Amino acid sequence: VQLVESGGGLVQAGGSLRLSCAVSGFTFDDYAIGWFRQAPGKEREFVAAISRGAMSTYYADSVKGRFTISRDNAKNTVFLQMNSLKPEDTAVYFCAARFRGDSFLARSTYDYWGQGTQVTVSS
Repeated sequence: VQLVESGGGLVQAGGSLRLSCAVSGFTFDDYAIGWFRQAPGKEREFVAAISRGAMSTYYADSVKGRFTISRDNAKNTVFLQMNSLKPEDTAVYFCAARFRGDSFLARSTYDYWGQGTQVTVSS
């Protein structure tokens, strides 16, 4: 099982980045995918999630209206489009997959995790 994030980097405040999460090793269509982030000295926090069939999406209040999650089941990939980035968005971003569970916000409900990609937003 592999989840590989890419697309991170350094961007100025107000800029945009598009993160990708490429998945292999399990039936992608059967899993919901979430994005989490972890800033230095802080706990890993929920950012966004998308259901198996992409019928439902969920966002943290801090990114609502700025970030958009989407998935391409044909390519086994999930995307996180991040616009109007702020310095407080600086963190390592992780994607994660879950087969089933209650709250999409809960880290414990996710079965597989990627290694993360660094996003740095300068002021």
